[in-house]
Amino acid sequence: SDDFTKLYTIAIQTGAILAVVVLYWQNFFKSIDFYKKLVLAFIPTAVLGFLFNDLLDNLLESVLVIAIMLFLGGIILLFIDKYFEKNENNPQLLTDKKSFWVGTIQALAMIPGTSRSATSIIGGLFQGLDRKTATEFSFFLGVPTISAATVLKLWKGRELLNLQNIKLLGIGSLISYIVAIIAIKFFITYIQKYGFKAFGWYRIALGGFLITLYLLGYELKLA
Repeated sequence: SDDFTKLYTIAIQTGAILAVVVLYWQNFFKSIDFYKKLVLAFIPTAVLGFLFNDLLDNLLESVLVIAIMLFLGGIILLFIDKYFEKNENNPQLLTDKKSFWVGTIQALAMIPGTSRSATSIIGGLFQGLDRKTATEFSFFLGVPTISAATVLKLWKGRELLNLQNIKLLGIGSLISYIVAIIAIKFFITYIQKYGFKAFGWYRIALGGFLITLYLLGYELKLA
């Protein structure tokens, strides 16, 4: 059903959460300050997500909204390397205040088609972090953000959790974990060497393709 599809696409990200914890487990045992920064960064998304959850669910059904945000996000990614070039030579430390602002910018990702990781990374760059630090903090911030979204979705869709659907969620989460382990290692290495431009072109191509189909009169629906 459409309701289970929405639940599935969010809940299987549990695997990606586990991948972050496994790869960066030392950070999660480092200090209370680490969790303080995560909480401060998580607050804006938690509050806005709670207040506007139903509206965001409705937007998720609009492929056009997703396509436009893919396209616009891609354009931004084409230019952020040059714009934040100075960060690589003189990176700033991540303070409590900067953490909160990273989380505030991340809240934009609640608009479907807007990448959570991209918005939080850009938020980190705006706060003076270098690409590696901004990207790693984006991964860390994904743990409470995606966990909260998953718990909320599972609770609201608890009547859908029969044995068959639970098996599907388990398989999806396992695949998500394996893919995330590979993707995280690749992503960190890649963005340190080459930046975000390739990801920008990918989003522009995909968003532009979907917008073109819409303008040509094709009916676009999510599975």
